[in-house]
Amino acid sequence: MGGWRVKAKEAITQVSITARFLCLLHFTNNYLFSPTLVYGPSMLPTLNLTGDIVLSEHFSHRLGRVRAGDLVLLRLPVDPAKIAVKRIVAMEGDRVTFFDSNASDLLQTLVVPKGHVWIQGDNLYASRDSRHFGPVPYGLIQGRAFLRNCSSWKMQMIQGYNRIMMYGHFPALDHWNNEHNGN
Repeated sequence: MGGWRVKAKEAITQVSITARFLCLLHFTNNYLFSPTLVYGPSMLPTLNLTGDIVLSEHFSHRLGRVRAGDLVLLRLPVDPAKIAVKRIVAMEGDRVTFFDSNASDLLQTLVVPKGHVWIQGDNLYASRDSRHFGPVPYGLIQGRAFLRNCSSWKMQMIQGYNRIMMYGHFPALDHWNNEHNGN
């Protein structure tokens, strides 16, 4: 008669341990860190076409600590069910000059509105980004990518602003460069 009580107590203990583990996993994945598989041509050469696993943290954007040059995970404004990885090129109040693909490749200039960021892929020729759908509300940012795999056993820190400057000049980042270089 006492055997079923012992088994019931063991089962309750296992359920309790599993529930605590799942709560910890949920908290870690949504509020601290999470791995994400990223693939496609829009972030070449920073990320691989065939896919990289990036580790992103989920607290910088909540604290207002993402900056121009950061790689972020965000919900696409044209399809909020999809998560994309893009680079922040400009923050609110920054002036952005870009070729508007919607207006026959005319050169456009705008100021990023309050509460928004301007995002672009590193591969400008294969990226759907703010040049196509405009500034992105800050609230769509889900996390900041900071680590990626470069092989099955090796991880690499994702570079920010300096990585952008290796592949091209972004006028929207001039003020950032001036602030951080003492100009």
